[in-house]
Amino acid sequence: MTTMPLRNSVYEIVKNAGAMTDSELSKALVKSGISIPEDEFNKTLLNLEIYGLVKVTWLTKDERRIEISVKESDEDEIERQNQESLEKEYEAGFPGVEQDPEE
Repeated sequence: MTTMPLRNSVYEIVKNAGAMTDSELSKALVKSGISIPEDEFNKTLLNLEIYGLVKVTWLTKDERRIEISVKESDEDEIERQNQESLEKEYEAGFPGVEQDPEE
């Protein structure tokens, strides 16, 4: 087995499962031969969350749900169009004021 960075291994396990709890992920890591301390496990999850690859939510005081973060590109496009429309409406509220394309 080739050595792959820990966060890649964690991401692949979560990606294959779709969603899982932190205890299930821990067991899956051990099963695949990766044993890490809890602080390193938490740091890895935090890094993946910061990169926008996973979403971590608390289910109970001691249990977290980890799932792959889904990028909603369609919603982003709609949001961009809505923002452009709002900007045009705002600019239209100032009749007689020439809009300088350089500004």
